[in-house]
Amino acid sequence: MKSMTGFGHGERSDDKLSVSVELKSYNNRFLDVFVNLPSFLSSLEPRVREYLSERCQRGKIEVSIRAKELQGEVNIVVDEKAAAAYYGAVKRLAASLGLDESPRLSTILSLEGVLQTDKARDPEKFWQAIEPLLAEAFAGFEASRVREGKATEADVLSHIGVIETALELVSGHAPSLEASIKDNLRARFRDVLGDAVDENRVLAETAVLLMKYTISEEIARLKTHLAEFRAEASRNPAPGKKLDFLCQEINREINTIGSKSPILEVSRAVVDMKDALENVREQLRNVE
Repeated sequence: MKSMTGFGHGERSDDKLSVSVELKSYNNRFLDVFVNLPSFLSSLEPRVREYLSERCQRGKIEVSIRAKELQGEVNIVVDEKAAAAYYGAVKRLAASLGLDESPRLSTILSLEGVLQTDKARDPEKFWQAIEPLLAEAFAGFEASRVREGKATEADVLSHIGVIETALELVSGHAPSLEASIKDNLRARFRDVLGDAVDENRVLAETAVLLMKYTISEEIARLKTHLAEFRAEASRNPAPGKKLDFLCQEINREINTIGSKSPILEVSRAVVDMKDALENVREQLRNVE
């Protein structure tokens, strides 16, 4: 069992390149990956998404990658047409003002668009630095999720134990519930018919009421769901969705038992089970 919240970080810096990768995640029903990259490395976003999608099932994951090139080739481009246009405009302005003056080269070079610089950046070179840092950050991220997940699992299973204990109490009262139904039905027949009670009619009506009010089937199904819950939590590294579904089934059986039983001890046990189940569901909101 793993938590959906985690954090991981990796960074590297030398005389040529500085790169850092940060991962953090939050609860989410589905997997959503948000990648924050420098614009010149946008072509690497699909690789980052694929890396995380192969390793995570659910959660909102935010990836922040910062990269700075400390040394690199710089290409300088001169826009000769723009320079000529500036030069001609300045000459015409000087002539219109009656001045015999030509613009200096430094003036032309300082004008917008005449000189353009462009760093030659190779995304593949950056990926070679980013990929191992992404793995390092993910290792820390995963360790934090596993660590928190173990604590969550222990808490969840303790509440499942509460439900199982309360269910044993309910199971112990199931025979008395059936006996109570039979006795109440006989008493009603005697109130109406006196001693002329048709035992076959009593048995037939009892069978109908037992089908309606007995909780034996609910107890059996609830035990099955609880056993499956423990098995799923043990065998599946990302059991969140399945466990959430099992909680719905467990809740249905608990509610049915509560609605059928008039026995006070059973009603109290149902309250305990519902309270424990609510705690389980609250914790599962953070399980992958």
